[in-house]
Amino acid sequence: MSSFLFSTIFLILAITLGASRAQLSSTFYDTTCPNLTSIVRGVLVPARDSDVRLGAKIIRVHFHDCFVNGCDASLLLDDAADIDSEKNAAPNNSTDGYAVIDDVKTAVENVCPGVVSCADILALASEILVVLDGGQSWEVQLGRRDGTTANRAGTTAIPSPIEDLPTITQKFTDQGLDTTDLVALSGAHTIGRARCVSFNQRINASNPDPTLDPTYLQTLQENCQSSDQNLNNLDVTTPDAFDNNYFVNLQNNRGLLQTDQELFSTSGADTVAIVNQFATSQSAFFDAFGASMIKMGNISPLTGSNGEIRTNCRRVN
Repeated sequence: MSSFLFSTIFLILAITLGASRAQLSSTFYDTTCPNLTSIVRGVLVPARDSDVRLGAKIIRVHFHDCFVNGCDASLLLDDAADIDSEKNAAPNNSTDGYAVIDDVKTAVENVCPGVVSCADILALASEILVVLDGGQSWEVQLGRRDGTTANRAGTTAIPSPIEDLPTITQKFTDQGLDTTDLVALSGAHTIGRARCVSFNQRINASNPDPTLDPTYLQTLQENCQSSDQNLNNLDVTTPDAFDNNYFVNLQNNRGLLQTDQELFSTSGADTVAIVNQFATSQSAFFDAFGASMIKMGNISPLTGSNGEIRTNCRRVN
């Protein structure tokens, strides 16, 4: 083999390996769209003022997106000739906030056309909204590109509110996330609402979940009596503030979803000590949440020449 051919092959391998190992960076848009954060925040502040649930909605969309094909904004795609939208799958039927993401994308495109991915907008919007709700900021890692296909069948990887702790833990493990990530990311339920249909099996009058505080059980039964679509605060104490009261609620048997309460009520589970730690120290929760959001946001991102930068988050270019 000639030295020229060997050098060429080596160069191709180096480029290929470099692309496959491309890392996200908090400074990715510093030169190509230096005002990105302020542009996104400028849309989100008034949107959040008119919808106190916006933070919970966008974090959930980001989470559900990352668990299917990685963080590639595939969840944002609407039905099309060659797209069977993930929005139509059962785990995503109640997801919301897409119109606000459209507004953010429009604002970003007006200043930095063809530069910022929808996947990155989801990640950045999640952090900004956590801060607006009283949480702690973290260095959002950027540089993702958008996927060009959806995977409706793959939505079975998304955790369900009626699954037990071993099943949920395995779903996190499958994504490269550990028990601390599971507990920390579950802490996003310190804001937001859930419909009665998400936990009806726990409040059955003839066989209620024994881990539910009796007074709380009665409150939920009364609220769900008229319709299984009624909304309930995920955090009964401070429902619209991003804080650590979610974990205190678990200690008091006031976790709304089965997957919430099992973090604390499953005997011998290593999640119990983590819940206790976060209930005691809000700063410990905040630090862990930011680290876990970065870790989750790094699930199989498309980088380099993979994927595309969508001009419309709802359809491929």
